[in-house]
Amino acid sequence: MEKIRQLLNRDTPVKWLFTGDSITHGALHTIGWRDYTELFSERIRFEMRRFRDVVLKTGISGWTIERIADDLDWNVLQFRPDCASIMVGMNDCNQGPDGLKRFQETYLRTIDRIRHETGAAILLHTPNWTLPTGGEQRRQYLPAYVEVIRQVARDANAPLIDHFTEWVQAEANGAMHHWIGHGCHPNEYGHRAIAHAVFRALNIWDNASWTCQLNVPR
Repeated sequence: MEKIRQLLNRDTPVKWLFTGDSITHGALHTIGWRDYTELFSERIRFEMRRFRDVVLKTGISGWTIERIADDLDWNVLQFRPDCASIMVGMNDCNQGPDGLKRFQETYLRTIDRIRHETGAAILLHTPNWTLPTGGEQRRQYLPAYVEVIRQVARDANAPLIDHFTEWVQAEANGAMHHWIGHGCHPNEYGHRAIAHAVFRALNIWDNASWTCQLNVPR
């Protein structure tokens, strides 16, 4: 994580890129509210006065790591980011146990290619947990895919923000029901929870910040 934190202290502007699926896309279920990438942009580009930083979002609803890998030239590489953030797994897990090995191999290959062709620091995320209405397959297989993401982070020596663990705990105390707009899609509160986890992981949390003060039901 230290390499990414150092970018925040760099005098020259930084290009931050977020890729992933519908969670990163932030479409529909946010009902017009900011998603986690947009909250990150507000925190970095205004509150922290890094006005010339660029925050790019290329997440697409329904996508998987294979879709990202197939489209990597357009989705990531053309922008030559300084930091590439990846959050996938929610759709990949619909492949069930038979897809785990391919998921892991494709993920590692994607990270290697981003690093080799751009030199970007990589930031990985586990996805959020889901409600039963998010689909039986997701409830059944997502935990195994989350464990693979953790292993990918270890194998690739990449920092990981483990949202999944926080959301499982939030389900246990009832808060997660306030964080999801539909099935597996975070609403505005869920995106705030994700953004706040990112802020804490990057040591950019500030109790005086408007984005940090945004309410998240606990």
